[in-house]
Amino acid sequence: MTRNEKSEIIAKLEGEFKTAEAIVVCDYRGLSVKKLEALRHAAREQSVKVQVVKNTLANIALKNVEKDGMDLKDTNIYVWGEDQLAVTKVVAKFEESNSELFKIKTAHIDGQVASVDKVKALSKMPSRDELIAMLLQVWNAPIQNFTIGLNALKEKKEQSA
Repeated sequence: MTRNEKSEIIAKLEGEFKTAEAIVVCDYRGLSVKKLEALRHAAREQSVKVQVVKNTLANIALKNVEKDGMDLKDTNIYVWGEDQLAVTKVVAKFEESNSELFKIKTAHIDGQVASVDKVKALSKMPSRDELIAMLLQVWNAPIQNFTIGLNALKEKKEQSA
């Protein structure tokens, strides 16, 4: 790889890491190409990016966007995106189904280096859409109960008449 190619990769990664709310580094050693494609497909559905990058290039890009501090060793695959929950959910779900070959190593979330436990805890939180659905159910419940009560009152009046 030439020096120009390396600088292009670093520049591209800097642009994407700068806007990323979560960057998760995972070990993928021994994972088949078919399973990697399954990870990429699941990530693409959630607008999450997945890429295998040399640690030195990733380290330079992370340092340039002030998101350094992660221990980058061995073979790594980088998963990042603008939605923290989507990134953590994709990674945690994939790790559950491929626990022998795919391991979460470290992450950078909310401007800090995060542990594996924090990544897994975030993956269990409800997404924005799920929270909105819960809120709508709470708002809708009194109206539903009121209409059910009115309907029962109407039926009771009709039976007594």
